[in-house]
Amino acid sequence: MSHQEITLRFLAEPSDVNFGGNVFGGSVMKWIDHAGYTCAANWSHSYCVTAYVGGIRFLKPIRVGDLVELKAELMHTGNTSMHISVSVYARDPKSDDARFTTHCILVFVAVDGDGRPTAVPAFTPETPQARRLNDYARKMIDLRQRMQDEAADFLQEMETHVHDD
Repeated sequence: MSHQEITLRFLAEPSDVNFGGNVFGGSVMKWIDHAGYTCAANWSHSYCVTAYVGGIRFLKPIRVGDLVELKAELMHTGNTSMHISVSVYARDPKSDDARFTTHCILVFVAVDGDGRPTAVPAFTPETPQARRLNDYARKMIDLRQRMQDEAADFLQEMETHVHDD
């Protein structure tokens, strides 16, 4: 069994469904977090905490009774962090026609017994898919850093203007 990916499968239950007859987005987000955590803990052999959730895309609905499959794949590791891609698919269990319903990227941090970040094994992508995911994670890291820098500059400017008024 590969330590860099995990697949979870289960049936969408009536308690997961909203008034429109589809699964609540919040339920899907919870499942994504579970799959991401499982992948991160499996890789790091540590307890992990969710540090970032981004780019969640709800593409198609999931219906009650659908067989839901979440595929979590390690994308990139830092010193203590792991980027995980989670793709969600759904299908009628009597059919082979799966729908790609949702995608999300999460960042988990491995922590020790005292809750302090702890080192994770380095990830070296070896397949074309793993290399694509790793490249994408690196682009997202750069983008998040630019967004943080832009937000910090904006807040600094706003604070300066408040004192000028």
